[in-house]
Amino acid sequence: MKKQILHNTVLDDNELWLEMKAGDEKAFSTLFKRYYGYLIQYGNSFSSFSEKIQDCVQDVFTDIWVYRNSLSDTVVVKAYLLSSVRKRIVRLQQRDKIFSKTTSVDAVAFLLDFSVEHQLISDELTAGKVAHLNKLLNVLPARQKEALYLRYHHGLNVEEVAGILNVNYQSANNLLHRALVNIRKEWKGNLILILVFWANWI
Repeated sequence: MKKQILHNTVLDDNELWLEMKAGDEKAFSTLFKRYYGYLIQYGNSFSSFSEKIQDCVQDVFTDIWVYRNSLSDTVVVKAYLLSSVRKRIVRLQQRDKIFSKTTSVDAVAFLLDFSVEHQLISDELTAGKVAHLNKLLNVLPARQKEALYLRYHHGLNVEEVAGILNVNYQSANNLLHRALVNIRKEWKGNLILILVFWANWI
């Protein structure tokens, strides 16, 4: 009973990952429950085929369990899962030709529109600012928008963002920088505070 409680309330991602690799089904189940919703949301950013996205996410977890003995002990679990789902979707698109034969990890389109539920914001002035920020975010190029999404919504560092987008560190940093520069052209308020707020409510 004590071990089960630890799985639900104490163990962090790295501890769960190591226990999962050791064959602990409860650790695997906890990771699945912890990240399934996030991965579905991320997957739906690339395709409207929601059932296929669910299959992709489930396939990723299936592969992790089946091939757990060959996986590295030292991974950033969230970044690894996001990257795995992204690659799986690209392979699905290549197989089913949802977009084209040339679909690649670099070319896949990020379709998510950023939004904030205004009823969650009691300050109307803040709500107006966030709505304006959403509008600016949603006209960014897809790669810049995805980089911001990974950096601010999922809290990944630049190196982790680079790994998911299949680019080097400098390229990921440039994407983030250009995105923020584009927003600042039209934004007069405190960008960092609003981005932090957006990251919490997206």
